[in-house]
Amino acid sequence: MNDKQHTIKAPVTVSGVGLHTGVVSNMTFKPAPINHGYKFQRIDMPGQPIVNADVDNVVDLSRGTTLEQNGARVNTVEHTLAALVGLQIDNVLIELDGPEPPIMDGSSIEFVNALQEAGLQEQNALRNYFEITQGISYKDEARGVEIAALPLDDYRLTVMVDYNSPVLGSQHASITDLNQFEKEIAPCRTFVFLHELEILFKQNLIKGGDLDNAIVIVDRVVQEEELTQLSELLKKPKVAVKEEGILNNTELRYKNEPARHKLLDMLGDLALIGRPIKGQILAARPGHAANVAFAKKVKKMIHEATIKNVPTYDPKKKPVMDINQIAATLPHRYPFLLIDKIIHLDETTVTGVKNITMNEPFFQGHFPGNPVLPGVIQIEAMAQTGGILVLNTVENPEDYWTYFLGIDKCRFKRKVVPGDTIIFKCELLAPIKRGIAKMSGQAFVAGQLVMEAEMSASIVKKDA
Repeated sequence: MNDKQHTIKAPVTVSGVGLHTGVVSNMTFKPAPINHGYKFQRIDMPGQPIVNADVDNVVDLSRGTTLEQNGARVNTVEHTLAALVGLQIDNVLIELDGPEPPIMDGSSIEFVNALQEAGLQEQNALRNYFEITQGISYKDEARGVEIAALPLDDYRLTVMVDYNSPVLGSQHASITDLNQFEKEIAPCRTFVFLHELEILFKQNLIKGGDLDNAIVIVDRVVQEEELTQLSELLKKPKVAVKEEGILNNTELRYKNEPARHKLLDMLGDLALIGRPIKGQILAARPGHAANVAFAKKVKKMIHEATIKNVPTYDPKKKPVMDINQIAATLPHRYPFLLIDKIIHLDETTVTGVKNITMNEPFFQGHFPGNPVLPGVIQIEAMAQTGGILVLNTVENPEDYWTYFLGIDKCRFKRKVVPGDTIIFKCELLAPIKRGIAKMSGQAFVAGQLVMEAEMSASIVKKDA
């Protein structure tokens, strides 16, 4: 997975009819700056309103995902967003002169081809991943839908579908590396069962649908009279049914193309979370409604995690302890006194600040030419922050040493480099007993978690 954000090098346009609206539109992908994300712009409307690709803007899930914001709607966004996610493009403005992206051939491959033609441009900013650190689950018992997310230092999706159909049966599809998307997932087309067609037409949907942009699965015996009616409905001279149950001799691109397309849809719908994901997603019988409900659950978790865990740091405010007070408490000295300020300290919690500069002595030997703060230094700085907390529980803290006893559940989330300011937060997991302290610690840069661990330490009097 990419570490850096990406956009495209140049604008590129695709044109075609919308699947549900039947309106012909031109869609132009345009380069966008760092942290822009995905935004649609209805350039055919007064004021050219912007619609953010955000799960909170979903207003309709009738056989597709529809967004609305600032008085503008954009229908059926999932195939477009899936192409961007699959190519690991982070920042794009998508201009539309109609209400719906072109359906093209019913897959994402023509969007992928256009974006590849425009070229990808690396940007000088890290991707803002949300890492699944604990299991997340969603269930819709009425529809038999289950979705779960598990921790993983990558992005993988597995989808299982079962339509109780003799034609499809049970199918599953997986993507274990986003580099597989272009060849394995992007070409997979949308599909519909024959018995659904008339219902969808009556619901004023699939006005732009035909046998060139969708697979029609025939799951029952069809009489010649009905085939004639289908010909008129689909504006085709003649339609037929192949033995394998696909209307009009359409060849599947993959034996499990329907399952792969469901995975494609899910990639696009989960893009509405607003951040790239690190985790493993397992989904049974997903659909747009379930995908969006799950995306909302993940976004809520992101919001709660941000509010709960990230300390606020105002450099204009006087610290609780400055460097001189820290040096009077901790025995460490240059080049191993690693905390610059303490900005919060109470009986159970401490927050410290470390500014990373190129002048740190370890950068001379640690990845010369590519300075990255060593993980062991992050752990030591966090331990010194925690040391302030435990020494705050005794009188005359300068008369005590603190020693590491153990480190557990340590994970490094992203690189820390010169110019970053790390905020360390340590919290006691239990009251200190017999001089033994157990703490959880987190490290943040620009509001994002970069490292976490659980630590234990002992407090020992210097003359003991």
